[in-house]
Amino acid sequence: MTQAKSNKTFMKRKEDVERKWFHIDATGLTLGRLASEIAKILRGKHDPSYTPHTDCGDGVIVTNCEKVRVTGNKSVQKMYRHYTGFQSGLREMTYQDMLERKPNRIIEHAVKGMVPRTRLGRRQMKRLRVFAGPEHGMEAQQPIAVNSK
Repeated sequence: MTQAKSNKTFMKRKEDVERKWFHIDATGLTLGRLASEIAKILRGKHDPSYTPHTDCGDGVIVTNCEKVRVTGNKSVQKMYRHYTGFQSGLREMTYQDMLERKPNRIIEHAVKGMVPRTRLGRRQMKRLRVFAGPEHGMEAQQPIAVNSK
């Protein structure tokens, strides 16, 4: 009688994690597709040894965030809303205004909606760095360039 093969599931521990940094140039990329790729890297799903309960993701540096594009009429119709905490404190800003004032918040907001709303997701979001121009001061991390479509 043959014995059944025992396949053990590999679970990565936080001590085994070796972080890498990736650099993405957002010029001409679609916002939602870019955000899903960034979220995948932050969570660690690009790695074959992905473990859901461990913070095994890598860091992401995004440059040229003001050159990201949206499709359809989103550039005119998309609204960003936040509440200040005071009465009648709902503040709204269109995509165009956000692009002029705080272009890095556009990508941060899109990625934040794609990571888990837990302590683990908040920890993963801290490894996202978004810069408006082509320059970033993070050469010490030796980022790996990612060629997105």
